[in-house]
Amino acid sequence: MQGVVKAYDPVSGSGVLMCDTDLADYEMSPNALDGSVLRMLRQGQRVIFDLDEAGRATALRLGSEVDMKTPGED
Repeated sequence: MQGVVKAYDPVSGSGVLMCDTDLADYEMSPNALDGSVLRMLRQGQRVIFDLDEAGRATALRLGSEVDMKTPGED
């Protein structure tokens, strides 16, 4: 999935991402940045993410330009 960072607290590591396709909000899992090149997030930053079993955003990463195109774009 791809989306944007809606909120992020660097002290607690908690945050919320908004998915591009359905505009749903997903809380970040506690280990969302583990193994990622990302160390900090800023509001509005575009990311690609997966969902864990609990429906929380995990495995945050940056995508290539192809991955980050606008949904519905050919």
